[in-house]
Amino acid sequence: MNKIYIGKIVSTHGIKGELKIKSNFDFKDKVFKVGNSLIIDDKEYIIKSYRVHKNFDMVTLDDYHDINEVLFLLKKDVYYDKDKLDLNNNEILDEDLIKYTVLTKDGKKGIIKEIFSASESNKILRVEFDHEVLIPMNSPMIVEINKENKEVIVELIEGM
Repeated sequence: MNKIYIGKIVSTHGIKGELKIKSNFDFKDKVFKVGNSLIIDDKEYIIKSYRVHKNFDMVTLDDYHDINEVLFLLKKDVYYDKDKLDLNNNEILDEDLIKYTVLTKDGKKGIIKEIFSASESNKILRVEFDHEVLIPMNSPMIVEINKENKEVIVELIEGM
């Protein structure tokens, strides 16, 4: 099974076994669905209910109906089966993007060293050419992301 990190269980909520998950995963709408399986400690748990509450993803799991039954899951990392993640052609995971080559319009070739969040809605690519360049993901500098060739085509502004 190919697992991908989704988030961490930070606490319970209420007395009916609801779990509060802190997650910055980009494709939550594909993961947090009733009937989908979350992986915690290499065991699959089926989502019985899901809602968002104050920037947290709230889930209840099948076969758990009481706060005391879910306490053993606190502070655990939550994963999802990557093979079940149905991404569109224009969607890509950060961990896959790190393996891509970066090409500029003028022929420079670089590699993505890191992807980090500048804010909740903006990620930054740390690209190593002959020097380091930071490129915002939602920037017009990114011309194309080619999944087939594993390349990111960029058009750097003057001075970069």
